[in-house]
Amino acid sequence: MSDLAEPTPPRSAGRPILTVGFDERLSPPRTALFGLQHLLALTGIWLFPALIGAALDLSHEQTGWLTQGCLFMTGLITVLQSSRLLRLPIVQGPTAAFMLAIIAAGSTFGLGTAFGSMFVAGLIFAALALPLRRLGLFGHIAKLVANPILLGTLLLIIGAQLASIGLSGWFGTPGNPGHGWPFFLISIVTVLAVIGFAVFGGDTIVRRGAIFWGIVIGTVVAFLTGVWSLPAVTGTALVAPPQLLPFGFGVAWPAVVLMLIAFLQAGAESAGMYQLVGSWGGQRVDVDRTNRGLFTEFAGTAVGSLFCGIGTTSYPENAGIVRMSGIGSRFVTLTAGAAALVLAFVPAVGLFIAGLPLPVLAAASTILFGIIALSGVQMMNNVHWDELNLMVAAPAFIIALGTAHLPEDILAVLPDSVASVVTTPMMVGVILLFVLHLVLNVGVRRLLNRPEATEPPLVVPAIGTE
Repeated sequence: MSDLAEPTPPRSAGRPILTVGFDERLSPPRTALFGLQHLLALTGIWLFPALIGAALDLSHEQTGWLTQGCLFMTGLITVLQSSRLLRLPIVQGPTAAFMLAIIAAGSTFGLGTAFGSMFVAGLIFAALALPLRRLGLFGHIAKLVANPILLGTLLLIIGAQLASIGLSGWFGTPGNPGHGWPFFLISIVTVLAVIGFAVFGGDTIVRRGAIFWGIVIGTVVAFLTGVWSLPAVTGTALVAPPQLLPFGFGVAWPAVVLMLIAFLQAGAESAGMYQLVGSWGGQRVDVDRTNRGLFTEFAGTAVGSLFCGIGTTSYPENAGIVRMSGIGSRFVTLTAGAAALVLAFVPAVGLFIAGLPLPVLAAASTILFGIIALSGVQMMNNVHWDELNLMVAAPAFIIALGTAHLPEDILAVLPDSVASVVTTPMMVGVILLFVLHLVLNVGVRRLLNRPEATEPPLVVPAIGTE
């Protein structure tokens, strides 16, 4: 999750600035090389399943299922968008909004209901984005949901909520080998590695994959110091499909609402990324084409949720690779998607990722969550903070964070489904932001004849911000 939504086209919009166009092909070795770069930049695949597993106390095998599902969903949507439906070099990957929604819904209703609710929400949004004239509604509302006040403030709320997941894991788990200072020092090494790669990596995959490479360094150090060993994958089938409905299937409407919000955010980010990447190739991405891409994303996420994949969005890191390399061939991103699909059928990959050292993942995720929060600040650089905008963002921000500290006696009298909603800052925040924005900026601002006080944000790809 990064700077979301529909960006202001760069000054060079209208003329191609890529050295290799969208429909051009490279040699097989170069296609494979650039495809690998895109796959390594998908931070969420390497982090989010393990974080969900840790938050919900899943076994390594169950966490491995999540990884397989993520690879399957990512590969499926990326291949479809790169080939026929969107025809842009867009790469999809798991987003923090869905990770947080899965943790919240899974802890209250169970993972079967969390993924079942994602399936229902995905079908709803796929219907909203039907790629037929006058029927595809989502592309028309992208400008509204892409407002930097809404999404920038929401990123701040999400970053703050995620903070409780990161730092607490730096010391490992009590009673396990390495708990305490050994794991803390490994966490410090991981953080320093991420910072080093980000600062000195230049405009290369080293910088764009800084979190991934930091995980690699931290894992190697943990192995060399003897506090972590390679996960056992003996007895695992060499090839096996992702698990279909491994946690069962259920639907709870509070969880569906939570997933709808995550889809709204992910779709707004993707719509903006289509516009940005299209402008680099001298193409204007109209509403119909936007709806084709979003329909693919939403329907693909619905299908992938049946295999416990984490909902996706278009990664700005991968757009950054396209921009800096000048390689805009959609056949490169198609190759990255195909590689993800292949890995989805290798269970050992999921088990290996599920068995990575907890403090390494916690340290890397701490940096990631900080970037998510500050990406919100970056987005709001385009906001003129008059009293109307201030009264949209300020109450929503502080009230949403305060819901995590509601009195226990108040929560005790609420139904579990209601309590799960009002104690989720992301959900409370997005509801307040949309209501206040519609009332104050869409209603009162026009009534008072005040000028618009925001501009669409320019998407600036960041480091591992999904």
